Amino acid sequence: MSRFDNFPDPIQVAVIGASGGIGSALINELLSEAKVTRVFSLSRCREKHAICNEKLIHGYLDLEDETSLNQLGDIFSGEKLDVVIVATGVLHGEGFRPEKSLKDLNIDNLNKLFAINAFAPALIARQLLPCLPKSNPAVFAAISARVGSISDNRLGGWYSYRASKAALNMLLKTISIESARSRPKAVICGLHPGTVDTALSEPFQRNVPSGKLFSPEKSAAYLLDVVSNLKPEHSGKVFDWAGKEIPS
Repeated sequence: MSRFDNFPDPIQVAVIGASGGIGSALINELLSEAKVTRVFSLSRCREKHAICNEKLIHGYLDLEDETSLNQLGDIFSGEKLDVVIVATGVLHGEGFRPEKSLKDLNIDNLNKLFAINAFAPALIARQLLPCLPKSNPAVFAAISARVGSISDNRLGGWYSYRASKAALNMLLKTISIESARSRPKAVICGLHPGTVDTALSEPFQRNVPSGKLFSPEKSAAYLLDVVSNLKPEHSGKVFDWAGKEIPS
């Protein structure tokens, strides 16, 4: 049984955040799928994806620019999308790192992480959900994180990142309820990719157990296995790379 057997032939996929480690690996994996006839690659990088493939279509998107986000509707007007994966996220960057304690909180970091990790995926959904088929299986998935689980928070810290991913999960849940009214076979969900060897996790890899640091390629393969097996009853939930539900 190959991936996407639950989907009618052929299918089209959009990957948001295509220039990142996971996004790029997802595209490479998708291009090898026989049922996938077109892959839309969107990122802030204006250079085309390194792989030249007739299935691949590149586009520009800036997650922190509302005008750019709103233009998605025009870019995909009249287009059918069977799967949308938002493979974006931020944890640290120039001048900011995850908070170790409450005294490290500041409004700029909160605004940035919420804008990229929570608000942007929701605004992308606003633009692209109308492209999903109304009567066939479809998936809109966004990269979440296990630390976004409120009930599973045992260590504390990382305030902005935890809260922004928890907000993302709530937004996806709420979107799933509305989407079910017009697209009952669509799945709206979050995906936890595991700890992946990318720039996002690089400063925090020291204590990762042996065998638990995934390459982007391995994580992408796991995530697509999960996506291709989702059913309508899974909508509104968050799943890890092994397909196990993460508690809210």
